[in-house]
Amino acid sequence: MIYTVNEAGYYGKFGGAYIPEMLYPNVEELRERYLDIINEPAFQQEFQELLHDYVGRPSPLYFAKRLSDLYNTKIYLKREDLNHTGAHKINNTIGQVLLAKRLGKQKIIAETGAGQHGVATATVCALMGLECIVYMGEIDIARQRPNVERMKMLGAKVVPATSGSRTLKDATNEAMRHWINNPTDTHYIIGSVVGPHPYPDMVARFQSVISAEIKQQLQTKEGRDYPDYVIACVGGGSNAAGAFYHFLDNQKVGLIGAEAGGLGIDSGKSAATLALGKIGILHGSKTVLMQTTDGQVVEPHSISAGLDYPGIGPLHAHLSDTQRGQFYSITDDEAMRAGLLVSRTEGIIPAIETAHAFAILTKKTFQVNDVVVICLSGRGDKDLDTYVNYQY
Repeated sequence: MIYTVNEAGYYGKFGGAYIPEMLYPNVEELRERYLDIINEPAFQQEFQELLHDYVGRPSPLYFAKRLSDLYNTKIYLKREDLNHTGAHKINNTIGQVLLAKRLGKQKIIAETGAGQHGVATATVCALMGLECIVYMGEIDIARQRPNVERMKMLGAKVVPATSGSRTLKDATNEAMRHWINNPTDTHYIIGSVVGPHPYPDMVARFQSVISAEIKQQLQTKEGRDYPDYVIACVGGGSNAAGAFYHFLDNQKVGLIGAEAGGLGIDSGKSAATLALGKIGILHGSKTVLMQTTDGQVVEPHSISAGLDYPGIGPLHAHLSDTQRGQFYSITDDEAMRAGLLVSRTEGIIPAIETAHAFAILTKKTFQVNDVVVICLSGRGDKDLDTYVNYQY
């Protein structure tokens, strides 16, 4: 079984590029040139130098002793929360901005939910001197105010999406609309492994630094270059794609994703796409999405702005379809309890997105000698108000 994308842009039956005619030249230019550009030695040298000197990579692989004792297994945390800007998102934004510059683009647009991708995009645009516009749902702007202020401070223009559920899906719609109207001078940095080909593959490649480092770090710490399990939260799925990437074909490694179950699978207030969805087209890709019987997108719900999305990346749809990956639905309550537990057990406050991944420890029992790596995809500074309101 092949888990990487094929030449047509599909992972099994998922993927492709379902786009308006006006976007075809942009997407086709990307498709034709992205691999050549990112494989250039000069590109890789600049990319790796920025990851090392600017982002602070490699991020540590930390043995969580108290958490390991609590769950009677060996738990390592891949500390993406220690990256500059506080999450894994900057791995991809640096890669895409370097790509955009080589394509001659002067302006950058992005969508964001939790704000981490928006902050990472604004950060790299400030670094490179590029104009930056970030689309963000009106509801997410209210619940992620610190990140909104960071983006503005970095020089980005934050544009609210006021239609639909006023969350990530709608921000993505607005960003795509902008790109259609400004195709020649603008590059759209999609923040996850979603959208038309080549975006899911391109983002996964930039995020694959996560699993490349895990391999090297486990060789040092455990004497082998693979874990028994990798766990990550999944909205669109970029941190999971990066953490899984170099283990996709290694059947010894269990791949586990945590979806946002919201108020519960049967509550009507959920974002558990793989549990509730069926095949359809969303944002230029054939994937699994939550939809009504007549094909209308169902509005998702999650306490986590970054997982509040009605679809999932085509790679993860394929991993689920082939049973290569296991995906669990984690409710808001389960995630919040897990986040508070990690805070008090390891002295690390995780992003609420990441807290969904930690909740897997209450769902699945691991063996005492299993090596379990959890991708700690972001830090919880942005979520303090939500944690405090939940806690008290």
